[in-house]
Amino acid sequence: MTPSPAPGVRPPAVAGLFYPGDAVGLSRAVTELLGSVPSPAGKAPKALIAPHAGYIYSGPIAASAYALLRPLREVIRRVVLLGPTHRVAVRGLAVPSVGHFATPLGTIEIDAAAVEVLKGMPQVVVADDAHALEHSLEVHLPFLQTVLADFKLVPLAVGHASAGDVAAVIDALWGGPETLIVVSSDLSHYLPYGQAQAVDRSTVQAVLDLKTDIDHDHACGAMPMCGLALSARRRDLKPELLDLRNSGDTAGDKNRVVGYASFAFYES
Repeated sequence: MTPSPAPGVRPPAVAGLFYPGDAVGLSRAVTELLGSVPSPAGKAPKALIAPHAGYIYSGPIAASAYALLRPLREVIRRVVLLGPTHRVAVRGLAVPSVGHFATPLGTIEIDAAAVEVLKGMPQVVVADDAHALEHSLEVHLPFLQTVLADFKLVPLAVGHASAGDVAAVIDALWGGPETLIVVSSDLSHYLPYGQAQAVDRSTVQAVLDLKTDIDHDHACGAMPMCGLALSARRRDLKPELLDLRNSGDTAGDKNRVVGYASFAFYES
């Protein structure tokens, strides 16, 4: 028997800060970002890595990943979204108890059946406080709401966990073409422009090589990335770099930049 969704809605925490706070402005911003990306070649990604800064900084890089989902608008019905915790420490991977996440574009139903499956895993905890103010998941939602027709969400705030812990959760919800895995991560933080480029190029190569030892100094979403890499190795997924830039390229100065990259992972 499929469990009923838990009551309650997690409201947006960074609307008006990381992205426009009204539906009209947000829809326009996301549409413009996606419109700047060429039409995809037709391959269907199983997983994406995309950044989570304010749209003015990382929106164009994130759009390069989400534009790939246009042909899958009616195919993808579940998104497993993993991102690092920035404000609340948590041991393991945290799922919420609420039934929906909201943005100015509307509400997204949590996949209650998937959450029930995860609750039986020792590395998964229920922790609404880990989600309440967390931006690493929220900033992806308007992109997903724009490119997909109808989907349920499995939001996972990743705290102190191993790559194996994360990979086991991903594997439990792997599914088929109806399921998309999204990992949220920025790259290096607050380095001078040239140094950041060198560090980020090294991290990108580690992702392309499916390394499982990327650390938090190189990517704030290191554990979700490493967990995805472990699952990708087991399932022979092929990663592809879509975009690599930093805030000095988009909307910031070049003295202290934050790095951003997007990747797609394809099944053989």
